[in-house]
Amino acid sequence: MTDSTTSESYPIVKPLGWDFVQRVLRFLFKFLIHLDVQGLEHLPETGPAILAPNHVVWFDVILISAFSKTPPVTFAADKWDKTPLINILFRHFGQAIFVHRGAPDRQALTTALRALKAGRVLGVAPEGTRSHDGILRQGHDGAAWLASRSDAQIIPIAMWGHENIISDWLHLRRPRVHFRVGEPFRLPPEARKARSRDMGPYTDIIMRRIAEMLPPERRGYYA
Repeated sequence: MTDSTTSESYPIVKPLGWDFVQRVLRFLFKFLIHLDVQGLEHLPETGPAILAPNHVVWFDVILISAFSKTPPVTFAADKWDKTPLINILFRHFGQAIFVHRGAPDRQALTTALRALKAGRVLGVAPEGTRSHDGILRQGHDGAAWLASRSDAQIIPIAMWGHENIISDWLHLRRPRVHFRVGEPFRLPPEARKARSRDMGPYTDIIMRRIAEMLPPERRGYYA
């Protein structure tokens, strides 16, 4: 159980217009891209749960939003908090926690942990930043730390092909995009007692679950 303050801060309520936006996105996908989707049955309806995708381009967020069974709380770089209209979209639909880049943001992690303990679903890209080319980068420890402190289930997500969306559209081609959702899992029990600086092996567990769903040439650091 969580205290009333936490529960009131993070009620499991869909943002106004969420269902409509999902229907529109899925409708557009049918005409604008060749979308190969597998594993949607693994997406959670309640938390604590962490959606852990590879992070390629801005379209990641749109793909995940289109198929999530519950609106995830997301991380966003603090630069977007100062960008008109985009900041409104992030705050409303992404329920964003804005993160200061360049160093661990303890306040953001604390806010995210509170959301998980209130039963929310959290979206965290372990790579921390976009790869742009779809090649998996070395993971950061934030997702593993949050999972270890909340006992959240982790749902790995792998996406590829969407880094070419704009160029394909400009050439009047329908891009082929792949979206894979893996089976949920939890970190080993001993992760709960591991120190923050010892999260590396648990981050590797998460990243390898993502990597095994990607084509071999995209596994990068985890090939």
